[in-house]
Amino acid sequence: MDIISQLQEQVNSIAALAFNTFGTLQRDAPPVRLSPNYPEPPPNPTEDSANFAEQPKLMSAALVKAAKQFDALVAALPPSEGGEEAQLRRIAELQAENDAVGQELQKQLEAAEKELKQVQELFSQAADNCLNLKKPD
Repeated sequence: MDIISQLQEQVNSIAALAFNTFGTLQRDAPPVRLSPNYPEPPPNPTEDSANFAEQPKLMSAALVKAAKQFDALVAALPPSEGGEEAQLRRIAELQAENDAVGQELQKQLEAAEKELKQVQELFSQAADNCLNLKKPD
């Protein structure tokens, strides 16, 4: 797998970890009293506080590990050659080459279409000749 694909996979992994972390924190967070005017919220009996306290640490560690792996992949990218100006020149060269190849392909397509028309006409003539040779019953 090339480095760009690895970077894309790592970004997807970070996004999934973040999504799961935020969802889990939202789901499992203990209720909090918003104002003294509201009654005290009932405690969340399904989750023990030790498990809830440990979960954010584990999830944040996984996010940090994924971010460090992403940083390592970015560091492994090859350095840019010659800066922005050289890259722009290379892009212009590739675009010119692409245009030339496109024109050549267009010429070949037109020639192929012309040849197809000729073959179709010859086939039509041959079919007509075969039909004309048959004697009516």
